[in-house]
Parts: sequence; C-alpha cells; structure tokens
Amino acid sequence: MNIAILGFGTVGKGVYEIVKKANGKTESLHVAHILIRKNKKRSLPEMTDNIDDILNDNDLDVVVEAIGGIEPAHEYILNALKHKKHVITANKAVIALYLKEFTEAARNNGVKFYFEASVGGGIPWIQGLEKALRIDQVNSIEGIFNGTSNFILDQMSKYGQSFAEVLKEAQKLGYAEADPSADIDGIDVANKLSISADIAYNIDISDQDKMPIFGIRNISASDIEYFAKKGLSIKLIGKTHQRENKFDYIVEPTLFLSHTLEANTPDNYNLISLNGDTIGKLDFFGQGAGMLPTANAVVQDILDIKESKNHLIRDFDSKVEYCSNLTKSDYLVRSSVDVSDIFADYKVYHEGNFLRVEQISAGAMHDLMKEVLSCDSKAFMASLPMEVVA
Repeated sequence: MNIAILGFGTVGKGVYEIVKKANGKTESLHVAHILIRKNKKRSLPEMTDNIDDILNDNDLDVVVEAIGGIEPAHEYILNALKHKKHVITANKAVIALYLKEFTEAARNNGVKFYFEASVGGGIPWIQGLEKALRIDQVNSIEGIFNGTSNFILDQMSKYGQSFAEVLKEAQKLGYAEADPSADIDGIDVANKLSISADIAYNIDISDQDKMPIFGIRNISASDIEYFAKKGLSIKLIGKTHQRENKFDYIVEPTLFLSHTLEANTPDNYNLISLNGDTIGKLDFFGQGAGMLPTANAVVQDILDIKESKNHLIRDFDSKVEYCSNLTKSDYLVRSSVDVSDIFADYKVYHEGNFLRVEQISAGAMHDLMKEVLSCDSKAFMASLPMEVVA
C-alpha cells in the first residue's frame, strides 16, 4: 500500500518512523511521497514540494494529512478525496469544521476518510464510540480531551506552582505551543468535543459559536489549594448530553472528588467517557497526544483501509437541536469584586473566596460569566460535581 504524508512535523515524522520499521503488518506499507514546504531542503528521497505529484500518482492509495490548521489542509483533503485517494488525518481543527463535507466527498468518490487520531491521540476513542453506537444511543460524553491543560493543572496541584510557571515548563517540554491559547482557552477541547458529538448524535456541528467555553487561563495556585482542602481536584472538561431531540455541549473547568478517575488522571494523559443505554459508562484512558501515540492511531486507520475494515458511516442529518439550558450545575465563582448582583436571579452564597451559584444552566452561567469578566478580567469559575451538589 503506497502512502503520501502531507507535512513532516510531529505526526508526519511519527507515521514515517512506524511505517519504516516494517515489522508485522506494517511491512506491506510504503511511503511514496512526503509533502514539504516550498523551498525547504529535501532531506529524504520521498520529499516533494508539489502537491500535484501526489494527487496525480495513480499508484498512490492513501494520503495522510499532517499539516494541521484549516488551509491548505481543507483544500488538500478534498482534492485527494476527489482524486480517489483514501485520506487519514489527525487534524481536529479542520475536521470539526468540515467533517460532513469530507464524509460526503469520500462517499461520492468511493474512498474512505478516517480520523481516529483526531480525538484522544493514541486512545481508540472514535472506534470505541462507533462500536457503542452499533447497539446503544449514547446520551452523554465527558472527559479530559487535552493533555496540555491536564499537565498544567496536575503540576499546579502536585507542586503548588503558579499557572505561569507550569505553562513555561509545559512549553519547554513541548507539551504547549509558543501560543498556548488553543490548549488553555479550551479551543482544542471544543474541536474534539464537536467531532465526538457529530458522531454520537449524527449531527453537523460546523459552527462552535454557540458552545459555552471557559478555559484555565485565570486559575491560580490559591484556587487549587482551596479546592484540595475541600477534597476536590480540578480538570478542564468537555461534556455533552442528549435528551430526546435536544443536546448541549460545554467546555469548562470542572471539580471532581479526589477518589474519581478524573481527579487521578495525571500529567498529559486523557480520560474520555461515554454513557450508553445498555453498556452504561465506558472510560477510555491513555496518551492523548505525542508523536508516536498519535502516529500509531494514524497507522491503525491505514491498516483498517488495507484490511477493508469499515468504520461507522454517518449522514449527519439528525434533527437534534442545541439547547443551552439542558443541564444544570452548581458553580463556584472567584472574583476580586462583588459580583452577587450579576447572579441576582439565582440562589447564591459566599463560600471562602468564592461565590457559589446554585442550579444554573451551563448556557446561563457562561453568559453571566462574560459580565463577571467585564468587571474582573482575572475572574475564574468551575462547576461542581453532582455528588457535592447533592
């Protein structure tokens, strides 16, 4: 099976390395092309800076998109599908926007579009979700989708360091980018949650403007210390629920009791859960990122194509509607100014340095939190677990 790799960064190099090992089932795989940037030095014979060399190669079977970002990844994926090449990608940002379009293009051209590595890195999350959906309706998904944010929160909790100190360490270790916004502001989680909800509910979420998103940029060491004294650990969580013909999706800091799996997910690991009608709660734990774990998931998709293993096919035309008030929680809000009036329509009381807001929907809470941030740009919030609410 002949493969082209678009881009030779972390994921592209990982795929190349696994294929080149040629052990077991990968020995029948061959990297025929590697697309690099214009005018970049060619260090391998497979390298080219011309996408047409790849698209017009009639002997090519699979294109692995490892460029990242939206464009030209979107264009390259579509063109490869139209040239009747199977496509595999780990690019959650482009999938979150164009999953339906890619799926339709693959179907129309008699090829496959697989994307296991886009959510959960090396964790077989997408296939696990698809398998559950063969029997069950999945009515909720929740989890730690981002290893960088989890590493930051875990290190702050273990060593009492400031957010800025741990972020700098994460950047030094390569967990966080020079611009860490996508990780710490919840955008990466939102992309992965959108893809998961698309599959679970058979819907097309190409517009995330409605999604309530609150990241961890404003968390302080004193916040984490306070939570720990209450027997609570904080994680940045993506969550979605479906009830009848309605669904919601939320990205927010969430507190967990210290004995839970979420509270004990360390370093840059991911933990993603689904809840199905008959299977109940299933947890998927493992390396959510990294060169080889992510590349492993890409190569698994290549082997699935080679072995004619079909993944779940969705048409994304369900009539399930977004509802911002589907679920309610208690929240803790920390602000240097008194923001009680903003929550005048809800039962609130002071709890340490925090204002506790009881039984408010995620949509309403995130809207009101924007008002809080206009008064105090360093304010922070977190939702409480049902065990604590009860």
